[in-house]
Formats: sequence, C-alpha cells, structure tokens
Amino acid sequence: MPQIRPITDLRNTTAISDICNAKLEPIFITKNGYGDLVVMSIATYEHLFESADVDNAITETETELASGGKLHDAKSALATLRRKHFG
Repeated sequence: MPQIRPITDLRNTTAISDICNAKLEPIFITKNGYGDLVVMSIATYEHLFESADVDNAITETETELASGGKLHDAKSALATLRRKHFG
C-alpha cells in the first residue's frame, strides 16, 4: 500500500529516508490535500527504470514482429554468435 504524507513530514528527512529505504515503493507527498511530490529511494528509482527498459524492449520487439519482422531460432542464433565470436 503506498504511503501518502503531508509536505510538513519532509521536515524530518531522516524519517522519510528510513521509510523510503525500508520499502521499495515511493512516498506520495501532498500539499493542501493535493498530490505534489513523489519521494523514493535510489534503489526504487533504479528498479523502476530497469523495469521500464525491459518493457520498452518488449514493446519494440512486438512492434517489429507485427510489422513483418523475422523470428529466429534461439539455438541456431546462439550457435552462430558462438562461431563468430569464439572461433
């Protein structure tokens, strides 16, 4: 469950840091009852970007396949790469 905190909680940076690092999820900060900021640990940030990179690669591959791209057998493709790079 995501945490939602008022902006005044940012005064206690150590507590916010501890919460961010204890769970791999962002904290939503509100100002006057409305969403204003999102705070997260570096580990959470990196995890989100890694997931986005994988999602983008899958989408790119699906788009290429839908527009007539060729599929290759994994075993033969790996064998070709081994011959090319390892003799």
